Amino acid sequence: MENALGMYLRDRRSRMDPAAFGFGGGRRRTPGLRREEVAQRANISPTWYTWLEQGRGGAPSADVLNRIAAGLMLTAPERDHLFVLGLGRPPEADYRNSNDVTPRLQRVLDALPISPAIIKTATWDVVAWNAAAAALLTDYGTLPREQRNILRLMFTNSRIKAAQEDWLSVARYVVGAFRADAARAGAGADIAQLVDELSRLSPEFAMLWGDNDVAGHADGLKRIHHPDHGLIELEFSAFAVDGRPDLGMIVYNPASPQTAERIQSLMARG
Repeated sequence: MENALGMYLRDRRSRMDPAAFGFGGGRRRTPGLRREEVAQRANISPTWYTWLEQGRGGAPSADVLNRIAAGLMLTAPERDHLFVLGLGRPPEADYRNSNDVTPRLQRVLDALPISPAIIKTATWDVVAWNAAAAALLTDYGTLPREQRNILRLMFTNSRIKAAQEDWLSVARYVVGAFRADAARAGAGADIAQLVDELSRLSPEFAMLWGDNDVAGHADGLKRIHHPDHGLIELEFSAFAVDGRPDLGMIVYNPASPQTAERIQSLMARG
């Protein structure tokens, strides 16, 4: 009996042009590639592929699904859907260490006039920010690219430390959320150098990293002590960037009308 996976595979292959892949045209009973042609392109057994379409033979391996996705030239979202149908989960994260942010994504940040917002990588390098973030959090544009890292700033920048209402609690939360983000995006190997560096520079980081805590990073309340405007309370929410497991967006909204006025004042002064 054909299942959802089989129906999806049959639909995808029916959209492929045989001539584009060097397969003979001629008259075909149905449009698209034949099963054996998909199997050839995926370098798997034609019998095994036929069983997948027919809902037989058990669950395929991730390797088989990756081969089929390549053979059918699936897009990233289509590949994700294939894995959900075949294995009940998305594929393992394919981490890309990239600092590219599209102009469209930057415009999303810029459309938030008094809500500081940033885009960070899985290793917590800040790669995009809006004017409100530069005014209230950190003017990342004045820093060398390698210094635009949230953990590095949290543990080595005295101004950032002084601005936190309870620095140790905030630092513990940041380290736990950082660990979870890096693991989720498959960036474990990429954080080794940063972890080694911060462990040498900061005994506090070494202690917190050694605790092996993991924290969620969906939303919460952030309190900042500003030298001129006093206590500023912000509600933050974290969002995934669709199609980019290496990127995440954090938006800090004013928690009160008073905070909104203080941010507006900072923006006007800047």
